[in-house]
Amino acid sequence: MADYKLLSIIVPVFNERNTVAEAIRRVKEAPLDIEREVIVVDDGSEDGTLDIVKRLSDSTVRLVHYPDNRGKGAAVRRGIEEARGDLIVVQDADLEYDPRDLSRLLRPLREGQARVVYGSRFTGERRNMFFWHWVGNRFLSLITNILFNTTLSDMETCYKMFDGELLRSFRLTAERFEFEPEVTAVALRMGERIWEVPISYAGRELHEGKKISWRDGIPALTTLFRVRLARAESLVR
Repeated sequence: MADYKLLSIIVPVFNERNTVAEAIRRVKEAPLDIEREVIVVDDGSEDGTLDIVKRLSDSTVRLVHYPDNRGKGAAVRRGIEEARGDLIVVQDADLEYDPRDLSRLLRPLREGQARVVYGSRFTGERRNMFFWHWVGNRFLSLITNILFNTTLSDMETCYKMFDGELLRSFRLTAERFEFEPEVTAVALRMGERIWEVPISYAGRELHEGKKISWRDGIPALTTLFRVRLARAESLVR
């Protein structure tokens, strides 16, 4: 059994005033038998999100603020720098993912079965997403599997839980949504076998505030090929 004591939950936020308070409440109340810290990285929000998070900050919720919007990847990377935990996971603030599922991701890590665990939206209960969103996700997962000889069902999932020491060793550069393929590709290049567990999912649509779109598919593809072709030693610190 791996002796993990602290889980760092990184919450990147950009203009989520309608959901951020509830997301943080759910994270704090999720049934986890491990100490947790919540690191909210506000990525230049302009809708009052920052003021809401400031009011919620306490001994378990830390706030990091960027004055300008840089992108999800930059926010998550800053969260990794700030994290003190020996386990690290990302939690979006849009209520698409249920923090009660975090215990499912925790189990394989604690039992020593893996150092990287993903929550798959395609093997658990879910609110069906639009067809072309589904196609895009499946296509990017297929390319990942071809390039790195694996069988991931959901490369683009937000729920990625890492051994903290391992994640901190990665030399990550992503600024925006290409963080998901980059961190996945680096883990696979380093020989990690990613464990998947089913999670629930309630996806938003564009009119509800969803920010990722088909345009983000091209940077994702180029990132996968870049990491596949890079020298392995250049991908770690």
